[in-house]
Amino acid sequence: MTIELLKKLRTSVALTGLLAGVLTLSACQQQSETEAGTDDGAHSEETVPMSAEPAEPNEVVVDTADASLSEVQDDTVASVNSGVSQIAYLCSPELKVNATYKEDAKQVVIATDTGTVTLNKTNDASNPEVFEVATAIDGSQGFTQWRVAHEARETGVMRTAGTDAANVSTYECKKTQ
Repeated sequence: MTIELLKKLRTSVALTGLLAGVLTLSACQQQSETEAGTDDGAHSEETVPMSAEPAEPNEVVVDTADASLSEVQDDTVASVNSGVSQIAYLCSPELKVNATYKEDAKQVVIATDTGTVTLNKTNDASNPEVFEVATAIDGSQGFTQWRVAHEARETGVMRTAGTDAANVSTYECKKTQ
């Protein structure tokens, strides 16, 4: 290539880049519509500047199908995790258990009349799922184990003990809902 051809090419590239930059800037500029004159009358539209920010929603929709009342009652705007499910069980000997499964955290919160405890999943299996914590159901020293079977978590077995680990209470539970 000759030097003359390179100079022409460089000039055309520079002008093309400059033109592209001007077009980009002009496209980003906020343009107002033409102002209405006094002779247009009262039926003309006003120019309203537009905001680049999204409008705030007027209504907040809360899906409480998977959330307990205690989880959302104090929230003004509730964001309910879809990985949370709540199941009620009736156990023998006589005990009512409410289990709230937190899938993402691999935890279950067991609530009974004697206390509430959060257990961590200790296996990767789905049948049975095994959850444990080194605390008794009433929060004292001991342990609590929860094993739940079937895909729909229809049955469960809870084992719990206080400071005397040899004195274990076992409950067989069935889903009530």
